[in-house]
Amino acid sequence: MENKVRAGIMGVCIGDALGVPVEFRSREELKRSPVTKMRALGTHRQPAGTWSDDGSLTLCLADSLCKGYDTEDIALKFLQWYNAEIWTPHGRVFDIGIATSQAIYRIGKGVSPTLCGGNSEFDNGNGSLMRIIPLLFYIKDLPIEKRFDIIKDVSSITHRHIRSILACFIYLEFALEILKGKDKWEAYRTMQKTVREFLDHNPICSQDEMNKFHRILELKVGKYDLVPLHTLQEEEISSGGYVLHSLEASLWCFLNSESYSEAVLKAVNLGEDTDTTGAITGGIAGVYYGYENIPQEWIAELERKDDIEALCEKLYQKLMN
Repeated sequence: MENKVRAGIMGVCIGDALGVPVEFRSREELKRSPVTKMRALGTHRQPAGTWSDDGSLTLCLADSLCKGYDTEDIALKFLQWYNAEIWTPHGRVFDIGIATSQAIYRIGKGVSPTLCGGNSEFDNGNGSLMRIIPLLFYIKDLPIEKRFDIIKDVSSITHRHIRSILACFIYLEFALEILKGKDKWEAYRTMQKTVREFLDHNPICSQDEMNKFHRILELKVGKYDLVPLHTLQEEEISSGGYVLHSLEASLWCFLNSESYSEAVLKAVNLGEDTDTTGAITGGIAGVYYGYENIPQEWIAELERKDDIEALCEKLYQKLMN
């Protein structure tokens, strides 16, 4: 079996690294000077191929899962990264979201991992969605109720509002259908049906909260016409740090492209939270298109490429054999 672990995790790190130099740039600015390859310097003044907190926390989760599933250990890995002990590209942390920073502070104070994330409506940044893809390979054979519970706990380490949890759940349910070898459209339709049925039969959130995802799940809400996500125009897609916008943007880029490179470049060139939209898109595009379809020159430029590939192989041997 092809190493989908490597494809997904490398997909995140490449998408992240493409976006780092242009984080916070506007869409209009990137239309004038679009990202087409790895760049150096830019927003964070980093060398080409540098990944940010998205890649780092993805690698921390993967590293922890190599030993098995333990939220205490995952949280400890996040704390070690924050203290620049593990999984930084150059030995220091240069980018971290406010909610994630606050959650890691609580980890350091000994708060139970699944209570460390903020749970107010204002705690719905994209910081758990951006790092969730390694969990796919752990939950792939579990029943849906168990999958949801584990996703909930792993998201809650930094983001425990139901909206962030649902975003991670939808993303991984889609990735799971892709992992099974389905065409992306069949996978997307199956995910929609599976998630809608699960939410209908499990009262984990209000109807209003479920309706927030109407563009993704194709739910009829009030008097508004049902418009499938992939049919929306670019100007109808937001690309800031709000988790729902990040999920919509990433799925829109993936569904409206025909290759890994097209998907992640489309994501990065949306502007604003470029590294995270690139990372989330890159994870699912990596699993779908495979490692061999990620441009080799991008892989060659990635910082700590050999360390990342060794970690991916270790996780593959643990979970996929």
